[in-house]
Amino acid sequence: MAIGILALQGAFLEHGAMLDRLGADHFEIRNRQDLRPMDGLILPGGESTTMGKLLRDEGLFEPLRAMIAKGLPVFGTCAGLILLAKTVENDFRVHFGTLDVTVVRNAYGRQLGSFRTVAPMEGVGTFPMVFIRAPYVDSIRGDARALSVIDGKIVAVREKNQLGTAFHPELTADPAVHRYFLSIVERHKTSVQ
Repeated sequence: MAIGILALQGAFLEHGAMLDRLGADHFEIRNRQDLRPMDGLILPGGESTTMGKLLRDEGLFEPLRAMIAKGLPVFGTCAGLILLAKTVENDFRVHFGTLDVTVVRNAYGRQLGSFRTVAPMEGVGTFPMVFIRAPYVDSIRGDARALSVIDGKIVAVREKNQLGTAFHPELTADPAVHRYFLSIVERHKTSVQ
């Protein structure tokens, strides 16, 4: 199993460290030359506008979007969730637009609005959640379903092979969300063999 981690900006090193803990092979994607066969993709937290621009500047946008649209398992955290969303309520930019949700960018405010909590997540159990200038999912459509809700706001969602969280599981000591993503990857690998 090989997981690509978008490494243009944001918390990509922390995702790599979490995958190391789980014994999953991974590689960083910074430009088109870094693309190679992969079983899953992680889109880290960071700044979605910057990441969207760099994806296009580096020639990564179209090939990655095509892979996701064809069913490549993908896990987007915070800004990665925004990159996947079909609609961004307070931004005219849509990036990959493959996850049938509407997100609200910076919904919890600026850096001072960052917080930690512990809440249940379907498929994972109770989990420590770190929110940094986080979005939340305002609405879901089609096959998308909420996996975690805090104070009436959806903070984790799944649609087929796409997983999105408003929080940063890579900034905790608990590998449960990454383990859950790897189980999605493994099931997908088995189904296409």
